Amino acid sequence: MSSRVNLLAPEVRANPYPVFAELRRHAPVSQVDPGGLWAVSRFADVSHVLKNPQRFASEGFKQAYRQPWISDYPLASSMLVMDPPHHTRLRALVNRAFGPAVLSRLEPRIRQLGEQIAAELPAGRPVDFVEAFSVRMPLAVIADLLGLSPSIHPKLKRWADIFGSFTGILPHDTERQQQMRETVAEARQHFEHVLEERRREPREDLVSDLLRARVDGEALTDTELMGFMFLLLVAGLETTVHLLSHSAHLLHLQPELMERLRAAPSLVPRFVEEMLRYEPPVHGVFRMTTEEVELGGVHLPKGARLLLLLCSANRDEAQFPDPDRFDLERGGTQNLPFGHGIHFCLGAQLARLEGRLALEALVSRFSRLTPGDAPVRWNASLVVRGPSALPLVAHPA
Repeated sequence: MSSRVNLLAPEVRANPYPVFAELRRHAPVSQVDPGGLWAVSRFADVSHVLKNPQRFASEGFKQAYRQPWISDYPLASSMLVMDPPHHTRLRALVNRAFGPAVLSRLEPRIRQLGEQIAAELPAGRPVDFVEAFSVRMPLAVIADLLGLSPSIHPKLKRWADIFGSFTGILPHDTERQQQMRETVAEARQHFEHVLEERRREPREDLVSDLLRARVDGEALTDTELMGFMFLLLVAGLETTVHLLSHSAHLLHLQPELMERLRAAPSLVPRFVEEMLRYEPPVHGVFRMTTEEVELGGVHLPKGARLLLLLCSANRDEAQFPDPDRFDLERGGTQNLPFGHGIHFCLGAQLARLEGRLALEALVSRFSRLTPGDAPVRWNASLVVRGPSALPLVAHPA
């Protein structure tokens, strides 16, 4: 390719897959805008990087979140940016408070939420599916996990939206930089208050579990706790919201899929898995080379910042036959919607559970989805991709 691709260009955000196909064919490891990051687009190269944290460190995430215009952004000190041994210790602590027992405890509540949200969708008239459908379940689940009042839901959504746009803020965009600083300060103050409350009066929630957790006698530090609160808000909310929005968008584009799911609800888990390959919510993850390396035939210096295009890897022709086709019968080949290796997403099973129960409720109540009264708008981020507005009409069964 003769010139750098701008991954935040509106036409690329709306449909990045033709651009990624060109990158895979002609420049599988190449510099892109913004910022001259090295984009890695082939499945084999992305997998190699994820499996070798010694040579490709999560320092890349830390650098992405440590910008000169903001100090002490909690995600820059979270588990997301760590490598062993610090990551190993922190993940062990969090695992104690975020294991299968949590999912079992939450499933009845999530099922009830799915049915309630589907029942409250207005039938036969345009509605923004992001607001009316996609965001409501993960927002309630995150608040329940953290033991937060429903009154805080609007703030959580606003914070997550703003934090999710961090990597789309350009150096000259001083207005959005100021908005980010103010939002970080507001969220930090609230979470500090929650932590103080749970220290005084522990409850049956994730915050109290994290405060109690010990591995070899060690507890989470205040910095680690704050980093996890921010990470859970962004990762736990944004990824599931985009999974549900992508699902609704595809059911509108391919109505025969909705007919199949209505006729055989047992296909919904398979639908979710293929959706995670076809339109993964996590667009890309950052890494940094710890030494001179060769990747995809390209020599990279020490300290090179990489953007691993998970969504491109999941459409790689060398890994998936006919990758641009959504195939409910596809199986066998592992995709990378939640990363790989030591940084495999802790909330992957929760996202799958929410996706399944929300979609089961949707297809049981509605027969088809048709376009709304405005175009789809897409978010601007190098990490997650999904509609910021999705006008659709839900038609009752």
